[in-house]
Amino acid sequence: MKTLKVRTKSRTYPVYIGEGITGQLHDFLKEINLSPSRIMVMTDEVVLSYYESYIQEASKQLDCPVHFFVIPNGESQKSFERYYEAQTFALEKGLDRKSAILAIGGGVIGDLAGFVAATYMRGIPFIQIPTTLLAHDSAVGGKVAINHPLGKNMIGAFHQPHAVLFDVSYLKTLPLKEWRSGFAEVIKHGLIQNKSFVEELEEEIHSLQTITMKQAMYCIEIGISIKAHIVEQDEQEEGVRAFLNFGHTLGHAIEASLGYGKITHGEAVTIGMLFALYVSEKVYGIDLCYDKWKSWFNILGYPTTIPAHITNEQLVTKMTSDKKAIEGQIRFVLLKAISEPIVTPIQTKEILTLLDEWRMEESQ
Repeated sequence: MKTLKVRTKSRTYPVYIGEGITGQLHDFLKEINLSPSRIMVMTDEVVLSYYESYIQEASKQLDCPVHFFVIPNGESQKSFERYYEAQTFALEKGLDRKSAILAIGGGVIGDLAGFVAATYMRGIPFIQIPTTLLAHDSAVGGKVAINHPLGKNMIGAFHQPHAVLFDVSYLKTLPLKEWRSGFAEVIKHGLIQNKSFVEELEEEIHSLQTITMKQAMYCIEIGISIKAHIVEQDEQEEGVRAFLNFGHTLGHAIEASLGYGKITHGEAVTIGMLFALYVSEKVYGIDLCYDKWKSWFNILGYPTTIPAHITNEQLVTKMTSDKKAIEGQIRFVLLKAISEPIVTPIQTKEILTLLDEWRMEESQ
């Protein structure tokens, strides 16, 4: 088992990475000096269908009542309605300020559970137990939120977990589509912060169907280390933490335009990263080997173009209303070189032109 530390102004907490570590939950709670009066486990139906006995066995070892709040799977569950139901459930089960929430699932569960924890009785502890590769990114850093029809993660808070338990056992039943979605964030971390790491991945990994648990743990460890390093410098995204949005400006706009859940987060971000690479080359007059990265994304099975029926005007409207925009000005995370990110404001007229040019070149 690997143990990493995330140090922020509001909290320092451990990230445990290993196989079968959910069973050690009781010991981890003791290690972080957390003795909840009650525990609310938030998970989804898919996770429970595979791991109910495993999770129940770990729950039986806990020294307090445990209540399960189970929701359907999918991005659409990050809604105000589901958030309200979770708050009602917590009140009905008698959770108090010394209670805690366990988020056992992917990014949707982690974001929703974290926002419930952040706002229930003005904030109670929660622990992230990610079950997807994608959640290696969202489980660390304390960003918790729900979606709004007008934008992704528009209603939320910063609320750091008390611990993160990354049990790689859950990855064994992960569908290929979810592996692909999560691996996009691994690639992102490399592109913005670790050139040798992302180039190593590009050379060695040509199929996500054959990735080993050893490789997965390596990717998770490096990815979380990069995320933790950035979050430690800038907990509330006032500076360098914005670099983690590489590929997300356009990616979020694609998700919102298609309807949440129609495309995976990682697939949308991959398209966004390619566009950011293209724009970086245009704006800074550099060569980032765009064709190499596009070819690799294609080999791994990622979509690399915007769905044809989405207009550039739709995308710009979504980007303008995104929480990363300032006074209506769209800010892109670009690269001056691989692992050298820079936040660059771009006028909407210029974005429309760049989108037109990029889509035209990609269609030829």
